[in-house]
Amino acid sequence: MPLRPFRTWSLLPVGALMLLAGCAATPPATGPTGAPRGDLCNAQAAQSFVGQNSTAKVVEAARVKSGALMARILRPGQMVTKEYNAQRLNLEVDANGRIVAARCW
Repeated sequence: MPLRPFRTWSLLPVGALMLLAGCAATPPATGPTGAPRGDLCNAQAAQSFVGQNSTAKVVEAARVKSGALMARILRPGQMVTKEYNAQRLNLEVDANGRIVAARCW
């Protein structure tokens, strides 16, 4: 039984559908916890969390209140990347895990 030659044009409909599916995908309106996804970070709105323990619940509440897309905890002496990200809330904590500063950068 002879093999038929492979025709790349037969894959065009599949490729077109994959391309359209990728272009149509939009990011979810909520974060991983179901809380609204943020946009630009506003550190002033998160200042009320300074002095609290950096539990997951507190960090997420600070992120939501600041309007940030993401939050990270910065521990004393920890090496961090310094690239500016207007959608990130940085929560600096002391050795005990208590939030000492909330900044956007």
